[in-house]
Amino acid sequence: MISQHAKESFERIFHEAVRARLPVQAGDSCEIVPAGEGTAASERAENVVVLTISSIVFRMLLVLHFDEDAVTRDYFLRNDQGATFREVFLETCNLCSGAMNQALLHHFPDLGMSTPYVLSAHCVPYLEELKPGYLATFAIAINGSVRLGATVCVCAHAPLDFIASVNAVEETSGELELF
Repeated sequence: MISQHAKESFERIFHEAVRARLPVQAGDSCEIVPAGEGTAASERAENVVVLTISSIVFRMLLVLHFDEDAVTRDYFLRNDQGATFREVFLETCNLCSGAMNQALLHHFPDLGMSTPYVLSAHCVPYLEELKPGYLATFAIAINGSVRLGATVCVCAHAPLDFIASVNAVEETSGELELF
């Protein structure tokens, strides 16, 4: 139901959004590899942040795997005095999902996004129960030390085919979009 072009487009959009939104500073490195190549944080993470982008023809879940360890906490909290790790990390994940939403809006004008929520990573294997047309898991390394994982799960309700050309994600200051 989901064409190869569409699968590749979802992956390109995901890669660009992660590289643009997950690193705290512009100069930070961000490596993304399919799970199984290198260290897959998704296999060891205790928690996941789940975000959903929905349209009339598909539902996409972006699942970001994380551990609240000292390295990850220190990396994301370095610029936020007084905020908790979860607040900062959830907002960062929301910005990543928002970047994907912006790229997808060029092809699907009817999108809606959920707010991020945290679940146990034990729920990830149950994504198969949704019978996704596209399911891919990635390992993410920021500056070589911050290890995250990501799963992109897309369920189509109708045939889905598009080709997304990915440009640099537009810089925004976190303004609220109304639907």
